[in-house]
Amino acid sequence: MSAVEESITSTTSARIAQGPLDRFLALLSSVRFGIFLLIALVILSMIGMLIVQQNVQGFDSFYASLTPAEQIVFGRLGFFDIYHTWYFNALLLLLSLNIILASIDRFPTAWSYISKPKLTATPAWAKSRKYSEQSFLPEKADEAAQIISKYFQSAGFKPTVTETFIEDYAINPDGTKNFSQKISKRTLTVFGEKGKFNRIGAYLVHIALLILFLGHFVSLQTGFDADVRMVPGESTDKIQLIQFDLDKKEKFDVQIPFTIYCEDIEQKLIDPTGGIDITNTLDWRTRIRIDDPQRGTTTADVALNKPFTYRGYRFFQAQTIPVGNARQITLKLTSVADGSEQIVTVQRQGTATLPDGTVIKYDAFFPDFAFNAQGQPDTRSADYRNPVAVLSVTKPGEAPIRVFAFAAELSSQMPVGAPKAGYKWRLVDYQKAPLAHVLSIKYDPYNGAFVAWYFGGIGLIAALVFVFFTSHKRLWGVVEESENGSKVTLSGDVNRNFAAFEKTFIGVCRKIFAEK
Repeated sequence: MSAVEESITSTTSARIAQGPLDRFLALLSSVRFGIFLLIALVILSMIGMLIVQQNVQGFDSFYASLTPAEQIVFGRLGFFDIYHTWYFNALLLLLSLNIILASIDRFPTAWSYISKPKLTATPAWAKSRKYSEQSFLPEKADEAAQIISKYFQSAGFKPTVTETFIEDYAINPDGTKNFSQKISKRTLTVFGEKGKFNRIGAYLVHIALLILFLGHFVSLQTGFDADVRMVPGESTDKIQLIQFDLDKKEKFDVQIPFTIYCEDIEQKLIDPTGGIDITNTLDWRTRIRIDDPQRGTTTADVALNKPFTYRGYRFFQAQTIPVGNARQITLKLTSVADGSEQIVTVQRQGTATLPDGTVIKYDAFFPDFAFNAQGQPDTRSADYRNPVAVLSVTKPGEAPIRVFAFAAELSSQMPVGAPKAGYKWRLVDYQKAPLAHVLSIKYDPYNGAFVAWYFGGIGLIAALVFVFFTSHKRLWGVVEESENGSKVTLSGDVNRNFAAFEKTFIGVCRKIFAEK
């Protein structure tokens, strides 16, 4: 039986000997299977981007725009919450197993390039490389090896010289080989390399991917989404847990281990004379104070691009209650006694004291003032059409009285426009702000998302840069001593960036062989 036939028979026997478990593990660790899983995950992620997810603002409108058939099919397939579906998590698990098993299979080979570099080579092997050049140097072998080492070093390759003896046959006077007489030829191999750790760059990518997958999985499984409504002057120790069921969003109160107090809310407008809608907004800001029995008091500003994290709770700006209000008001007071005027500014939920000791407390603000059916102050709309500030005014030694300060000029004959506490009251300016802010809370007790983004995401980018912008470059210089000098065979190898390495190799060859 020929050697080829023996090889085929041996391979066939090995395949037959493979059991079902071996074949299954071979499938799990195959690169093709990993690529298939990655493509499947990319497709599902694209579906998640193209189809509005049920936890995204505006999903109810999107859901209502679909046909009944689309609602049923997309809902049954889980397309409205695709990142929480069983098949998405199963694909993530399979891809993670594929990465782990593929790494276990292939890492020893990659590590051997680092731990066991090829320090010796024969002239025939060196000449068979893709990058090779052969010539003579007039120097003896040791001097030639020193010349090669010098130019390897100048090109950034740390040289190592290894001596070997190659068995060969003696040469007859006519130039033919004498197969009856063996001789041992002394050969020096100069080896140089750089970027050897690029060989494990792919495994750094694998580690970053696994951290990314694990971090997000832990975050999704152990965390939750919630809302909390922030009204200046109010506090709460409960947040509203959000549960989605297609177009239905249900909220449940959940106790938290600290109290959140809203000190202030602010809306920075593009045009201060315009409304408080989204299109006229630069930023939202909510100033909160957290009173924690374990950690004491903490204050924070939560802005549109400035979330705040506390004990695994991450606070984001989510939305506003778009009913017009005022962060601060400016009042013009006209004295009934002498007609003198003074300007007073009062912060929301704040107070101001006049020179005569009168205390003004800012109680409420109505953007479109009206009395409701029960005779209580109310607003007809959310817009600033008839703004009124409601004040509590206390003169020294007297009981507090309620005062309405209108932006419009009212007759003193009208009850709401009549002077009170010795002054005629007028609202002359106000800083627009919404009634309340709603903060979105992402609870992530193990900081899975943080680990995923900062260690997995940034690590993945760094690993990819390392893989594609560096390479493992190797050079060999095989020196055989002859009567007139040394026969030198130079060769090189690289695992990527071939064009750049070719220029380096040609440059080194020219410098070395220019010595002859």
